Amino acid sequence: MRPSRLQDFVGQPALLGPQGSLRAILDGGALPSLILWGPPGCGKTTLARLLAEQEDAQFLTLSAVESGVKDLRAVAEQARRLRDRGQGTVLFVDEIHRFNRAQQDALLPYVEEGLFTLIGATTENPSFALASALLSRARVQVLQPLDTAALTEILDHALTDVENGVGAQKLPLAPDARSLLLAAADGDARRLLGMLEMAVDACKEKEITVAHVQQAIGQSWRQFDKGGEQFYDQISAFHKSLRGSDPNAALYWLARMIDGGADPLYLARRMVRMASEDVGLADPRALQIAIAARDAYQFLGSPEGELALAEAAVYLASAPKSNRIELAWNGVRAQVRREGSRPVPLHLRNAPTKLMKALDYGKEYQYDHDFPDAIAPMQSYLPTGMAAEPWYTPADRGFEQTMTERLRWIAAHRKQRGD
Repeated sequence: MRPSRLQDFVGQPALLGPQGSLRAILDGGALPSLILWGPPGCGKTTLARLLAEQEDAQFLTLSAVESGVKDLRAVAEQARRLRDRGQGTVLFVDEIHRFNRAQQDALLPYVEEGLFTLIGATTENPSFALASALLSRARVQVLQPLDTAALTEILDHALTDVENGVGAQKLPLAPDARSLLLAAADGDARRLLGMLEMAVDACKEKEITVAHVQQAIGQSWRQFDKGGEQFYDQISAFHKSLRGSDPNAALYWLARMIDGGADPLYLARRMVRMASEDVGLADPRALQIAIAARDAYQFLGSPEGELALAEAAVYLASAPKSNRIELAWNGVRAQVRREGSRPVPLHLRNAPTKLMKALDYGKEYQYDHDFPDAIAPMQSYLPTGMAAEPWYTPADRGFEQTMTERLRWIAAHRKQRGD
């Protein structure tokens, strides 16, 4: 079902539309080396083939999963022979992010020489997956998951194409089965066509129904890579939704990740971190609830324990926000790294032995409970000669409003009694 002409390619208007970035590149002259970055089934391989055909170039392929430096050298020799006969070459490297650094370095001289035009396909962020030297010699083109309109066009074509599609069976697709099939494709044309073929094989009637599509779908179909770009994108969206006080968005991303196969305990740990990082003492209960949600999930498992995670997500998103604890902690750590190890003042040291007492350990320590309001007015708790820095300054939100009042009262009380 791959199109044979570039003008028949479906989807990716940001690349191939009238104002598309790739269209502008093609109109500008010779095809440069490209990195096609996008999710599975969005058309990366098809687009690479069509670009090679448009350039009237030989299309050679390597799989980064199965190929090594030896295979790359063999392809380079083939490209050199083609060049000697006046034939250009496009080398397509599928899953190029799986090439290690040595393999990428071996590829670089051929790209610099112009022996072939490189088109690499990747589902991973090229900024992290590819060496900067190789990345600087190729233009990155970002492909998006196919939208419903593009998937519908592909589906209709497959249903009517007698030679390459399932048109010969002349099976109509029930409207509700169509909707389910498009949703289950989740932006992936390859998945769409595979499920259509299985649904047709399962159909012993005169129409493809929801039951046939459900049989073809099988288990969860969502796009989610537990260790890849989509994983970290969705974690980022979840975290930012909690920070941005949007409980509905937080629930959505939580459900997306659990539905896609993310470890619920990993999500629970992230919420425990968020409770301190983004809520802090604006609502001290947030940390308790996040930990309780983790414990509840460990006790109940899935699916019952997922409700506790949802409860924690809604609470964190709805709670007042403060990052003052994180700022204070980062400030103190920076100070410690800058100054090194200042000695503990003698009056703050314990003196369990006679020698320590003789060395004035603990001397002149003021026991706070011996003073009104349990505040020793003249006592310092920092190293000698170290100025007190306001690392922790409460925000004027939630419980930290109470913290602000309490700290102001302590400071005023200490100053008054010190005077």
